[in-house]
Amino acid sequence: MDTSVTIIGLVLTLIIAAPILYNLRSTSLNKSKINAIKDQFSQNNHFKFEIVDRLNKKILALDDKNKGFLLMDFNTKSEKNSFVNLNDVQSCKLVLTTANNGDTTNSIVVEFQYKENKKTESVPFYKIENDQMGQICLYEDYQLAKKWKAIFDSHIKK
Repeated sequence: MDTSVTIIGLVLTLIIAAPILYNLRSTSLNKSKINAIKDQFSQNNHFKFEIVDRLNKKILALDDKNKGFLLMDFNTKSEKNSFVNLNDVQSCKLVLTTANNGDTTNSIVVEFQYKENKKTESVPFYKIENDQMGQICLYEDYQLAKKWKAIFDSHIKK
């Protein structure tokens, strides 16, 4: 009887431990990937992205001191990274794109207007193509975009 109890205990331990180990491995890979992207956009350690926000496979990072913004979007099939130096930005605005009938929001982007050549750059916060269940993430992504637009406005005005 002791052997059967031991075998059952080992099987239950493996059933519980396998997902935990898989999750820890995945987390460490993601952290190293995020740190590699941060290093890539740090421009020889000029930008140190300390303020970090995560939502729906998006990671937003901000260097408060040197005014750099980095968006890492892991939703798309090929990851997309966007970097904006807020020192070069004159203004930003939140743009919602809807379908023809106006009921469906297709995308939410923040448009940055640069000082020098009046060029605009769009950073996507939401795309309906990435929302697998049809606008489930829309509200959260819209709230995130509003929050970060307020952060951008405060850093652009300084």
